[in-house]
Amino acid sequence: MLFGKKKRRIQRILVVEDEPLVAFDAEHLLADSGFEIVATTDLVSEGLSVVNSDAPIDLVLVDVSLSDGSGIDVARAARQRGIPVIFVTGACPDGAREFALGCLAKPYPQRDLLAAIEALETLLDGKSPRKLPNSFSLFARLA
Repeated sequence: MLFGKKKRRIQRILVVEDEPLVAFDAEHLLADSGFEIVATTDLVSEGLSVVNSDAPIDLVLVDVSLSDGSGIDVARAARQRGIPVIFVTGACPDGAREFALGCLAKPYPQRDLLAAIEALETLLDGKSPRKLPNSFSLFARLA
């Protein structure tokens, strides 16, 4: 019997974040962890362009307060395309549950970002996550 890594459901990630250090850290952590970064952008308009393109995206990580508007608009567009969203923000917005599957509160330890993605993958695989990081709220639950 061969043992190997489980194939990830989430591989391609769009990062929409206007804090340069947060975006840089997230991009490098995710790439070093084997994820493909579809794009990293700091603007709602660019995030919308990527979401509405033909680029395959498995997850959108989006801040709410961006320089040209609200990340909620990106989350709304992603949801319309069936792409899961995690808000990564200092304060999760009212109505976040309508557009995202979870919210990761900034500042967060890097391990919490990876654990949040793992919890979301577990949920998307039809299972209940065992443990959630303290900085992560998972909105969706199995019925």
